[in-house]
Amino acid sequence: MSQSLVNKQIAGTDLEVSPLGFGTVKFGRDQGVKYPEQFTIPDDREMLDLLTLAHTLGMNLLDTAPAYGTSEERLGQLFAKHKGLREQWVICSKVGEEFVTVENGRGESYFDFSEQHIRFSVERSLKRLNTDVIELLLVHSNGDDVNIIEQTGCLEVLADLKKEGKILASGMSTKTVAGGILALKHSDVAMVTYNLNEQGEKPVLDYALTHGKGIFIKKALASGHACLSGQDPVLESMKLVFSHRAVSSAIVGTINPAHLRQNVEAYLKASGI
Repeated sequence: MSQSLVNKQIAGTDLEVSPLGFGTVKFGRDQGVKYPEQFTIPDDREMLDLLTLAHTLGMNLLDTAPAYGTSEERLGQLFAKHKGLREQWVICSKVGEEFVTVENGRGESYFDFSEQHIRFSVERSLKRLNTDVIELLLVHSNGDDVNIIEQTGCLEVLADLKKEGKILASGMSTKTVAGGILALKHSDVAMVTYNLNEQGEKPVLDYALTHGKGIFIKKALASGHACLSGQDPVLESMKLVFSHRAVSSAIVGTINPAHLRQNVEAYLKASGI
């Protein structure tokens, strides 16, 4: 495959990201994830090989979060060990959701959107990732989007963090149309679900397009569940997602090198490249 991904500027920001971003939940967490098949968390060498392949294919957006188990720490360790690796990536991390191990080694999430916790979380992420700045920081919603925004002031805290130079852009990973639109009114980017199975949040994409805001797509492949009779579900997913001009990037989280290549090939084919 000779073609490579071409970066696109996130509307309303100075950040340029690849149309496909690399999701790293599987780098640090194998419990409570909504995938159809079990998987093994990759070791450090496998992680580095995947990041190298993703970069070679043209990806520059790296999606992580405290809720992704040890993902941030493991990425930071690689950045510290391999000179120049950090500079290859635009990092998107999150605040609000914590994933902790409870009895019998079982993991579960809890949420805290207070200013105190957000600031603690950001400082911890900066340390974990061995970086001085996180390019994009999103609030990791529990689904109660509007109340979180209106009652906690979380997006105002992120705006302050931008002024302080600790992040470059802000947003929210939302689960409702009202929440996605409200997040865009107060920040730069909304991360929404949009795929062959779920298109209910399309009004958020429409709002972003008309108001010059950024959109990241999560679950573009329906967390591996997308299926179509007689058609290539990955290709058709890419066609759907990128037919909307508001989309800055779609996050794909595979740890299978062949699938990673197939995702990029499908995007290029869907885009007529």
